[in-house]
Amino acid sequence: MRAKQDIQKLVIIGSGPAAYSAAIYSARANLNPIVFEGFMSGPIGGQLMTTTEVENFPGFPGSILGPKLMENMKEQAKKFGSICLMEDAMQVDFSKEPFVVQGSKSKFLTHTVIIATGANAKRLDIIGANEGEFWQKGVTACAICDGAAPIFRDKELYVIGGGDSAVEEAVFLTKYGKKVYIVHRRDELRASKIMAARALDHPKVEILWNSEIIEILGDKVVTKVVLKNNKTNTKETRDAAGVFFAIGHSPNTSFLNNQIELYPNGYIKVEKGTTNTSIPGIFAAGDVQDYTYRQAITAAGSGCMAALDTEKYLVEKGYLY
Repeated sequence: MRAKQDIQKLVIIGSGPAAYSAAIYSARANLNPIVFEGFMSGPIGGQLMTTTEVENFPGFPGSILGPKLMENMKEQAKKFGSICLMEDAMQVDFSKEPFVVQGSKSKFLTHTVIIATGANAKRLDIIGANEGEFWQKGVTACAICDGAAPIFRDKELYVIGGGDSAVEEAVFLTKYGKKVYIVHRRDELRASKIMAARALDHPKVEILWNSEIIEILGDKVVTKVVLKNNKTNTKETRDAAGVFFAIGHSPNTSFLNNQIELYPNGYIKVEKGTTNTSIPGIFAAGDVQDYTYRQAITAAGSGCMAALDTEKYLVEKGYLY
């Protein structure tokens, strides 16, 4: 590894599909990327490290385990020369070039940075919904990712939330589930009128008003939920095969200390059709800048885009020949 006083061509912050794809492409372009994979900030490899079977990533007709997919991506990035550091990027200074990335152990000066730190799905602290309980065993935060799994077919499914995302996921799940219940703690949806109408008018969707799931039960997978009506305080146990959190995501941008422009919802703002942020030389890829699609394949695609945008920037600045 070069001395830390040297100016690197590229530092990548993150370790999911976007970060590793960016590392693969940039390493093959001889950018010698340094990858801050994280350590205390979350699982190295991103959200796919907490999933089991991934059935919708192209190239794996028999599916692949999420952690294995991330392991393969990391090994491919390292094969071409990426240097992966198991440490968090604690602080950055984008006020002038070269930029500074301060990790928990290392510090680098760099001409460019790709931010691919992802976003975490918001979850409620419900008994049975946590790691080591039924998380990814019937409890998930992505209906589009997991809804087609065999354990949900022709079963009763529950979506927690009241906004557009909750309605969208509930309607999506009607393709697979026998009945889909939206569990909402209020007596009116937060969703837009047109989205709310989709839920109210759908024959396979039912809204449980003023309700909360207080416990998730099962054996190897989810089999039941305990519901509580917060108006009457009555409890009811119902059959269930799946519980889907649809209460939003939190992009991992706090370490940036508002140095680049964000959308009002906290995601990094990029120039349309590119991965360019408000600061030339700083790029963003994956779920940290994508609040619409949030899929492994779209994250990987934007990682590729970020690497190509970075290479173009370095050439234009005269750092590559």
